[in-house]
Amino acid sequence: MQIQVNHDDHVRGAKFVDFVEAEVRSALDRFGERITRVEVHLSDANAQKGGGADARCLMEVRIVGQNPLAVTGFASSVGQAIAVAAEKLERLVEHTIGRLDDSTYRKGPDLPPDSGPPLPGERS
Repeated sequence: MQIQVNHDDHVRGAKFVDFVEAEVRSALDRFGERITRVEVHLSDANAQKGGGADARCLMEVRIVGQNPLAVTGFASSVGQAIAVAAEKLERLVEHTIGRLDDSTYRKGPDLPPDSGPPLPGERS
């Protein structure tokens, strides 16, 4: 799984890259090869002013064979916003992969149209 971290000028990215990677891996490692890439965008709208939930962390995940999914975490600090977004992302991926697995299970195996015993009235 590739993890790409982007940030605006108000966020000192170097100190957050290791933290972001640890949070993302902790949340998503169990899904293994089903996830190809996670993009993380960090921003702090009011870095100089302070106050309020002005730090934002957007995480976009790419699951094999699916459209990208995204979540956003808002908090008063960038670190908290990362943690919030990672939790949301874990729940979203778990739900999405569970739904995919369930629909595959319900659909059943792909069988050729003529497999199985003959129906009543059919010749074998």
